[in-house]
Amino acid sequence: MAGDMNALPLPVIQAAMEGDGEALAAVLNHYKGYIRYLAMRPLKDEYGNEYLCVDEDMRLRLEAKLIHSIVTGFKILPA
Repeated sequence: MAGDMNALPLPVIQAAMEGDGEALAAVLNHYKGYIRYLAMRPLKDEYGNEYLCVDEDMRLRLEAKLIHSIVTGFKILPA
């Protein structure tokens, strides 16, 4: 799966590290599917049927943690 994904351009990552809102939005959009996957939780209805749904609180917490990590402590290693 990691090979199927297009990488984010380095200037976008650097702009996100500096706090640029559009760049942060691009990073969040890039990882949107993965964050939604991580926030999936099973839910049972009144009949006992089980469904998977996105826990919105968890999704928002994951997005906030990603933004915090990018802006405060993200390091780009030399190639």
